[in-house]
Amino acid sequence: MNRKVLVPMTLTLGAAAFVAGIFLFNGSVGNVGASNVVAGNATAPGASAATSGLKAQGLPSETLVRAHSPVIGPRNAPVTIVEFFDPSCEACRAFYPEVKQIMARYPNEVRLVVRYAPNHPGSEEAVRILEAARPQNLYVPVLEAVLAQQPQWHDGNMESAWSAAAAAGLNVERARAALNAPAVTANMQQDIADGQALGVKGTPTYFVNGTPLIEFGLPQLEALIRAEVEARRR
Repeated sequence: MNRKVLVPMTLTLGAAAFVAGIFLFNGSVGNVGASNVVAGNATAPGASAATSGLKAQGLPSETLVRAHSPVIGPRNAPVTIVEFFDPSCEACRAFYPEVKQIMARYPNEVRLVVRYAPNHPGSEEAVRILEAARPQNLYVPVLEAVLAQQPQWHDGNMESAWSAAAAAGLNVERARAALNAPAVTANMQQDIADGQALGVKGTPTYFVNGTPLIEFGLPQLEALIRAEVEARRR
């Protein structure tokens, strides 16, 4: 069963708004400027702020932020956005530039931790492409290239995704050799299990410093992030 939501679009995507699907997650199997991008792991001290809300809910803190998760933005940022993300999801594609703009407003205060929820044709392979870009220090360029090309590959025609990644600088031969790394499989499965434990039903799903975004929408996400930033400034 699918839910439909109105997803605001930026001028970058060339439209004011469009209707995109938020698809059910059924458990199948880093200012974002170049100087502040960290495509490493979410093992920083800033993780404590992200998980404080979970402790209040009686959930283990590691369920939200794992050491293997990609993080974009300052590693020690006091405000952490956790996104359960499917690279083949149209709504995820639409929201990415919006989140990037929000982070640009708070260049030293906000970071994004990516958790995977692959549930569409090509999603799992796209995740593996992104993970293969990490050791090449190309996570964000490849992420943005793959998302930009999403309409050509989200039906499972993955050569378009590979072409986009190559255009972003990915060494495809090295990436393909690492594609089925057991660690990537294990991490993806962990993300799926954590999403289920947290009650994630669709993508994108956001948590800000452990607080879930209850009412889906860009204004609501902006308000939640702003509230957390202002609270940390006091």
